[in-house]
Amino acid sequence: MTSDYARALGARLRAIRNQQGLSLQGVEDKSNGRWKAVVVGSYERGDRAVTVQRLSELAAFYGVPAIELLPDPRPSSAQTNVEKIVLDLEALGTVPVDEAGPLSRYASTIQAQRHEYNGRVLSIRAEDLRSLAIIYDMAPSELSERLQDWGVISGPPDEDPDLAERPSATG
Repeated sequence: MTSDYARALGARLRAIRNQQGLSLQGVEDKSNGRWKAVVVGSYERGDRAVTVQRLSELAAFYGVPAIELLPDPRPSSAQTNVEKIVLDLEALGTVPVDEAGPLSRYASTIQAQRHEYNGRVLSIRAEDLRSLAIIYDMAPSELSERLQDWGVISGPPDEDPDLAERPSATG
């Protein structure tokens, strides 16, 4: 396993553990010692190789499909490096509901969870874009293009390498 891949795998393992609200010690405690904190930590840092069998067992422990523990197979240059995407909610309001309905509902849900109702912009994570792409039944890059076409992405498009290749909605 290359060190880059091991680190990427470790980052996925850490992300899943964090999503579950577990510390490394919490993993050890919850597993009754089956998963030692030091071992899981070494997997997460990429310091220790994990076998397919152990990875499968760890996925079962976390209650997620094993594929969710694997890093994105695309080269890192093809991955989105943006941590957040800023949606222009005012522009979103001008997009026909039959097209933007799922995005509007998603944005409303995030606003409610955050208790954030400024009504002008909303930051979402790149991971949210992937979830939205599933809802829209398209690739994240296709959805990014659609959002650009709708003019609902606020801020400079060159923050996202997928968006930088396309002209902005204003120019």
